[in-house]
Amino acid sequence: MSFYEATVPAFQQILGSLSGLLTKAEAHCKAKNIQPEVLLSSRLYPDMLPLSRQIQLACDFAGKACARLTHIDVPSTPDTEKTFEELRQRLAKTADYLKTFKPEQFEGADAREVTFPAGPDKTMTLKGQQFLSHVAFPNFYFHATTAHGILRHNGVEVGKRDFLGVS
Repeated sequence: MSFYEATVPAFQQILGSLSGLLTKAEAHCKAKNIQPEVLLSSRLYPDMLPLSRQIQLACDFAGKACARLTHIDVPSTPDTEKTFEELRQRLAKTADYLKTFKPEQFEGADAREVTFPAGPDKTMTLKGQQFLSHVAFPNFYFHATTAHGILRHNGVEVGKRDFLGVS
């Protein structure tokens, strides 16, 4: 399996499933007469980020990881989404961005040095495989899983198949 095949399709699968989760969450709000802002601002714990931010960060880790691995300019993505539809648009825009990458851009990326932010005034540099396995994927899946958990915690009927995008 190529480095591209191990990266882009994995991000695309979960971005698609997150869009489906948001569609179910929006329907849940309508069925239960819940204001969408309530669910979009829900957290698993007070010191955790809300649902909307979890979606934004999942998008960021997918798109920016691919940019860093292929040594192209990292896109700037302002966090302005406030509705289910705007978040689905961001997910779609990120998925479309990932479609612009070609397998040849990832050739040698596993051994390529990747520099990334590691705090407000700090950067780290890792080889591409380490960056993907130890930073990009764990962060991407953390935020995607947390978004799923927030929805489950708030009564939205979603399960593992929804998270995997195979329901």
